[in-house]
Amino acid sequence: MLSPKLQWFLRSHLPPSTFKPIYCSASFSFSSSSLQYSPWSGLQAWRESPLNENRIWGPKGPESLVLQPPSSATNNCDNPMGSASSLAELGALVLSTSDPLAKSRLSHLAYSRCRRENLPLGVVSDPPSRPARSPKPELVSPKEIPAPKNSGLPLNAYMLHNLAHVELNAIDLAWDTVVRFSPFSEILGEGFFADFAHVADDESRHFAWCSQRLSELGFK
Repeated sequence: MLSPKLQWFLRSHLPPSTFKPIYCSASFSFSSSSLQYSPWSGLQAWRESPLNENRIWGPKGPESLVLQPPSSATNNCDNPMGSASSLAELGALVLSTSDPLAKSRLSHLAYSRCRRENLPLGVVSDPPSRPARSPKPELVSPKEIPAPKNSGLPLNAYMLHNLAHVELNAIDLAWDTVVRFSPFSEILGEGFFADFAHVADDESRHFAWCSQRLSELGFK
């Protein structure tokens, strides 16, 4: 049963159609166990795991590459994180970064700083309407994406390129959740935001691996 606060929150931020009753036919049946769920068994270990610095993929798998944060003496143009003092503000900076590799790097540095300095969540009252994107590659509808045989790319590069897009969008989705819902921390709880920031860091690492391999194959 949802708490009254959470019910109000959901009704305030989701379309009315979300709450229309769903009627099942008489032939549809389900057990009560299907309405229950169990948390992922590795959730607590994941939450308590140390910062993952495996940013490159070596001959035997993931390898450590510690990204150095910009010096505190660096001006704000070269060190955009310097002006941010909360998790939500850092998330907004990631969302406003258009270059994919820079976004991935900044995402990891932002999460690292939050872990290292135990930054507060903070509030961003006017989140970016959509994540920043570089001019290339051009965003097109799924129908306009060529099939592998018509793409001019070897299959491994084609699949990696698609996967890189998935990981890039996952970075933005996770940070957008942190930023967009930052005003509602009392309802959602701080752990909600810590988990999504952690997810963003994981996805930034996966994107870095895809980008590295694409570069090794001679593609971007």
